[in-house]
Amino acid sequence: MHSSSMTIKGQITIPADIRKQLDLHPGDKIGFIIEDSHVVLFRKETNIEAAFGICHPKSSASLKDIEDAINKRGGNAGG
Repeated sequence: MHSSSMTIKGQITIPADIRKQLDLHPGDKIGFIIEDSHVVLFRKETNIEAAFGICHPKSSASLKDIEDAINKRGGNAGG
């Protein structure tokens, strides 16, 4: 387990081995999520290409399927 002290300004130092594991560098953006009274820290990606491939659809749909679904909900898929 790692620990760090918080400054009066609310700043903390992320231990070097954690920075290395997360590939953190000066200027990187850090995200925080609270889960059951714990804080999860993660490196935020600012490059959209870095997110490519992280979402995996459970099924696929053809253009016709998509247009049918839009029309069924009262939309106008034709423009």
